Amino acid sequence: MRIQTWLGLLLLPAAFVGCWREDGRQAPSAPPAPAASAPAVCRRPPVGGTDVLRITVIPMGSTHEFWKSIHAGAVKAERELRGVQIDWSAPMKEGDREAQINLVENAINSGAHGIALAPSDNVALVRPVREAVKAGIGVVILDSELSGRPCEDYGSLVATDSYVGGRKGGRRLGELLGGRGDVLLLRCQQGFLSTTLREQGFLDVMAAEFPGIRIVSSDQYGGATAESAFAKAENLLNRFPDLEGIFCPNESTTFGMLRALQASGRAGRVRFVGFDSSTKLIEAMSRGELHGLVLQDPINIGYTGVKTLVAYLRGEEVPARIDTGSEVATPENMNEPRIRELLSPPIEQYIR
Repeated sequence: MRIQTWLGLLLLPAAFVGCWREDGRQAPSAPPAPAASAPAVCRRPPVGGTDVLRITVIPMGSTHEFWKSIHAGAVKAERELRGVQIDWSAPMKEGDREAQINLVENAINSGAHGIALAPSDNVALVRPVREAVKAGIGVVILDSELSGRPCEDYGSLVATDSYVGGRKGGRRLGELLGGRGDVLLLRCQQGFLSTTLREQGFLDVMAAEFPGIRIVSSDQYGGATAESAFAKAENLLNRFPDLEGIFCPNESTTFGMLRALQASGRAGRVRFVGFDSSTKLIEAMSRGELHGLVLQDPINIGYTGVKTLVAYLRGEEVPARIDTGSEVATPENMNEPRIRELLSPPIEQYIR
């Protein structure tokens, strides 16, 4: 397993707002830059007085294949480690920040030693995380950044570099179009910092590398479910009948857009790049209805997140940031062993 440590304070959404050029296209914002004062590693006093470390893992949701894969990775780590007990505690609805806050508070009250959290809102979850740390609980952040301070508000961020992933998706779409055409971005949901960074990475690479591509829409949000994304996608496809390319930043927006393209008879005709994977998306790629998927390694996120949290709770130094990597799957490479593994993570080995 390759783990790359990234230095730098966690970046706030405002750092990626960017600016606008005179021709109306968004000028590229600077990519994430490390700060000189950013901690490289974090450490806390070890947990004492217990033979078993109780860890609560709190994802953003429970239904997407991505979260099931993170669950599998957490179970994989639990099986390898001695004296560790995992409690998987997921909100029923993706993006339900109040439910997540309640789950963090439940973990505090239940006496958990550690929390591995994928925050559904980078600001709203800061307060409960700080309360957990104040109560002596170690916290590691998974998947999506939190607007807090590494080594103070949490011990480590274990996640894909979302900004880089968005740039990879944008570059794939730009190359498919030969650098010309009308393209839209269907955003996910405000408060999801991981998807915000992907969206900004996409816009930045378009502005910097593909000046012949016109972004016809980039301010619409699909929401946290495939159903809401489908409704928004239908509206956008009706507004832009001559559309040539689409980018979506997560599984639910990608699937919602795919359904809308299929319903309108335009699947395969519009160049389409999405993010994350599921059985339906893999089938669509094999039929030529999807032309690229930026893939994370969610089993690795769950596995590395739990192992990092356990090391942190045992008083060891842990990296402040760990990048778990990303790849781009295409119809041409989707049967290569590594891409196939990322497209269809072996969840069933760890959870039923």
